[in-house]
Amino acid sequence: MTHIAVLGAGVVGVTTAWYLQKAGYKVTVIERESTAAMQTSFANGGQISVSHATPWANPRAPLKALKWLFREDAPLLYRLRADKAQLKWAMQFLQECRADRADANLVQMVNLGLYSRATLQQLRRNIDIEYEKQTRGIMHLYTSQAEFDAAIAPTERMQELGCERHFIDINTAASLEPALYPIAHKLIGATYTSRDESGNAHLFTQRLAEQCAQAGVKFLYDTQILALNTDAHSNDPHVHSLTIRPFGENAQTFSADSFVIALGSYSVPLLKPLDIHLPIFPAKGYSATYRVNPRSPHAAPFISLIDDEYKLVMSRLGDKLRVAGTAEFNGYNMDLNMTRCKAITERVQQLFPKGIIANSVEYWAGLRPMTPSNVPLIGRAHLGQVRHGSQNANATFDNLWLNTGHGTLGWTHACGSAKAISLLMQNEKPKVKFDFVGIDK
Repeated sequence: MTHIAVLGAGVVGVTTAWYLQKAGYKVTVIERESTAAMQTSFANGGQISVSHATPWANPRAPLKALKWLFREDAPLLYRLRADKAQLKWAMQFLQECRADRADANLVQMVNLGLYSRATLQQLRRNIDIEYEKQTRGIMHLYTSQAEFDAAIAPTERMQELGCERHFIDINTAASLEPALYPIAHKLIGATYTSRDESGNAHLFTQRLAEQCAQAGVKFLYDTQILALNTDAHSNDPHVHSLTIRPFGENAQTFSADSFVIALGSYSVPLLKPLDIHLPIFPAKGYSATYRVNPRSPHAAPFISLIDDEYKLVMSRLGDKLRVAGTAEFNGYNMDLNMTRCKAITERVQQLFPKGIIANSVEYWAGLRPMTPSNVPLIGRAHLGQVRHGSQNANATFDNLWLNTGHGTLGWTHACGSAKAISLLMQNEKPKVKFDFVGIDK
């Protein structure tokens, strides 16, 4: 039986393991944490949001970034650092801000999003898995006329591509989500996507990992991945083993037939010694989780919301409200910036002052693996510079695969990415129009 090692046990890695074992492979997942979903998948915004496909890199982004450059609480904070990798990424980001590139990237993300959402819904029909899901749709709300105007063209483009995101008036918005009634006078407009969803990504990943284990997937937790080992004398790029170090033990060799990289931001340093250069840079995202006020539970939203002006998403998870967003480009730094944390709480209190218990807040930060285009890297690894759709026929690995770089939409794209990579590894073509890496078009 073909043995595949999946590197990383976040939501992308665990869903990848699930679809590979369903395809009949022997699967081992290797993870440095003590259990699944303890890094970027731990406390994210919780949305399955096909409608949230407007790339961060768009024609309006450079001017916004300049305005926000010296604001500690800015939705997008770019730390000026003497870092060649960060500078290179920033230059690539600016190139993706062109209108034609932004549109092409939006198309990629909508296509993958629709495929992934349908894949998740099929997974739910196949197995019993509970993760505090809400299937009430996602609403974008606007308190800024400029932000609302900027959303018109992308929304219409998404509609053309099959995403059912529609403009709704303020009365309809408040009828769908009564928690908006007290602030209806502040709203400029809204859009609504009824088939989008939300849920607890951490809980989903842990419960799917349990089902994977029951189906025969082996998990090596508390295990650091030190290196991918190749044959330097071979003309054909091929990984024959890993060097790993289980907690408290010496380094050792681990062999498999194929390897899938699902390590998010940490994919970059692992692959760089092999001359595989991924255009991924970590963007530190923040989240705040509040207890819903039991005296007024309907004063907190049930429908998952996106506040485009402040780059925040909000999801109801049982008796809690999860609010996540913003991006801080500061390398692999994981420190909480309390100015940015408090800015989230201030915004939530402006919108839903009676809906949460503010002093119950739990802040968190995680590193989102951002590509300049926002489009993830899925497919065969190859030597040199990698971007979605890139190929290098003379230097493509026969047994090294990529499923990484999902940025802010890892939970949205996880199931579709996992199903797609499993099909590609079986030499089958996924039924989605997407520019896979290292795959003939």
